[in-house]
Amino acid sequence: MQAVPARHVSANPIPSVTGALRAMESIILGAGQRTARRNAWTAVLEDRRRAKDRVDAQHVLEAVATRTS
Repeated sequence: MQAVPARHVSANPIPSVTGALRAMESIILGAGQRTARRNAWTAVLEDRRRAKDRVDAQHVLEAVATRTS
């Protein structure tokens, strides 16, 4: 039997959904609008983080308050 030579196959990676959305965003929106949208999303994520921190702190305070000596 004769060995079959290996073929080099190069494939372009499939673009991610995020990459596709960013490409559409750059076509539809101007630079200022993109910046404003990203800043707004960053603010939403920061608000969520602070809310989680408040809930965690509340749980700690409640645990300390109900602890018996």
